[in-house]
Amino acid sequence: MNRLSLTLSRGIARVTESALGPYQSAVIRIGFAATWLLFLLREFPHRRELYGPDGPWSWDLGRQLTSDNHAFTALMWSDGQAWFEIFYLLAILSSAALLLGWRTRTASVLFMVGVLSLQNRSVFVGDGGDNVLHLMAFYLVFTRCGRVWSLDARRAARDEAARARGERVRPDRVGPVLWAVLGLALAGVTLAGRFDNGWLIPALLWTAWAALGLWAAVQRRARSQEPRILLDVIANVVHNGALFVIMAEACLIYATAGWYKIQGSRWQDGTAVYYPLHLDYFSPWPALADLMSSSGTIMMIVTYGTVMVQVAFPFTLFNRRVKNVLLVLMMTEHAVIAVVLGLPFFSLAMITADAVFLPTSFLLLLGGWAARARGRLVRRGEGDRTLPPQRSPEESTKGRVGFTA
Repeated sequence: MNRLSLTLSRGIARVTESALGPYQSAVIRIGFAATWLLFLLREFPHRRELYGPDGPWSWDLGRQLTSDNHAFTALMWSDGQAWFEIFYLLAILSSAALLLGWRTRTASVLFMVGVLSLQNRSVFVGDGGDNVLHLMAFYLVFTRCGRVWSLDARRAARDEAARARGERVRPDRVGPVLWAVLGLALAGVTLAGRFDNGWLIPALLWTAWAALGLWAAVQRRARSQEPRILLDVIANVVHNGALFVIMAEACLIYATAGWYKIQGSRWQDGTAVYYPLHLDYFSPWPALADLMSSSGTIMMIVTYGTVMVQVAFPFTLFNRRVKNVLLVLMMTEHAVIAVVLGLPFFSLAMITADAVFLPTSFLLLLGGWAARARGRLVRRGEGDRTLPPQRSPEESTKGRVGFTA
């Protein structure tokens, strides 16, 4: 009994004292923000056909659909072209802010609003990768995904170093202004009756806004550490719960996909992978697709291997070595899909979902490589700015003669 209670107390302490998986949550933040940002930028010339007033799915049809399924989309607040253009630009900016980790908590909420609004505006445009992004954008709101590899973490470390040196840290000005502006916007939308398709998203937005205000007030004005510790414990519990849901969602995606594949006749006879390779819509490189499909043995191995990996993956999480091997196989498979079938954003979304299971040691190694590469680029740039350009004696003479003349 004592051993059980000791184990339980250690588990509770682990969940409440720290936000687990800081590097994994940072990777999925960067991955999903980059996926959505790159998609928005690539489709920028076609944005009006996909989600705007020029699309086949008109604003009236979208209004009828959202009134039936109660899906949230801010694009239904107005059918004007100016509102669409402004919102599309805001979606790009929020994705970039989340990618860089600038005001991560606020950026994650705005990122979710952008993803839900655009995808729910034209539900027949997306694919499986959009569905994953749809879910993960909602879950990211509850995570503390800016603890590492973000501008927020960099600013916090700089302030902490200044306090350690005994210097006075300037109070944050941007945060309160941003909080006030978003509060006014949220109040205006609420009073105008725009939240008429359900209560979940409005309640989440108001809760997030109130929580951010409470967090800032406690950090600034609390005279003791108890309120800060309490809020930190609540944030850790919410983060760890959301991270667990993200991992469970990834396992559920692979498990259901694998078990549904088992029931298909083409997956049973080993020919399922052959047919997508010969569809014009999924053949950006026909020669490469023909090369891969020329061998029946390769097609059978890939077909059966895909099913086995997807079905087995949730059961391998308790064995680190086997789990890492299957992670490599799944990420490689999605990279091949991105190139051969021309589905880069679907593959990038799935690779990002897989990244939540990557070991911390590997992520630290990647972070070290990235930091060293960035340092070399910075030093090279500083060297280019400090060293004068090398010119021949003839060019130097010409320069002096021209100047004196």
